[in-house]
Amino acid sequence: MILSDFDLRNYISSGRLYIEPYDPSVVRENGLDLRLGSGYCELLEADVVLDPYSHTDLSSFYKCGEAMEIILKPWGRYLLHTLEYIRLPPELVGFAELRSTLARLGLLIPPTIIDGGFEGELTIEVQAPPFPLKLRHGTRFLHLILSKVSTPIERPYRGEYQGQRGVRLPKKLELPH
Repeated sequence: MILSDFDLRNYISSGRLYIEPYDPSVVRENGLDLRLGSGYCELLEADVVLDPYSHTDLSSFYKCGEAMEIILKPWGRYLLHTLEYIRLPPELVGFAELRSTLARLGLLIPPTIIDGGFEGELTIEVQAPPFPLKLRHGTRFLHLILSKVSTPIERPYRGEYQGQRGVRLPKKLELPH
C-alpha cells in the first residue's frame, strides 16, 4: 500500500517517520519531494582497473566536492545526496524516483530502493543529459514513494550506509562464496 499525503503527515507527526530538516511542502500527494544537498562526487574516466572486492583508494575514480550549484558535464555520472536526513520505520520501504521535470531535461537515475529501518541522507547516482546541466542546492529533485509492507521487517536495515551524511562512496563488494 502506497502512503498518501494524509498517511505521510500522520507518520511524521507521530515521529515514526523522521525528516530533518522538515518542511511541510515536501509532503506531496503520494510521496515526499526531497531536495538536493551540496555534496557531489563525479565519476572519472581512469585507465586503472578498479577491483570492487579490494579497493582502498577511490581518488583515481571520483572527484568530490561541495557546491551551492553544480554543472553536470554531458553524459557524466555523479553521486549526489539529499538535503534531508530521513529515518524509516521497519514497516515502510521507499522507492526513489527522479522528479518529472528533471527527467524531462534528460537526467537519469537507476532504480533505487530504500530499505525499512534505513536512516541517513540518500546518496543517488545520476547520469547527466547530452548537454551541460546546472543544478542548485535545495532543488526538489527526488520523489520518494513510501509503501507499507504486509508485516514489519524482521531485520531492519543496519548496513554500512546507515547514518550516512553527504555523499558516501561505494563500499567493497563481498567475494562470492
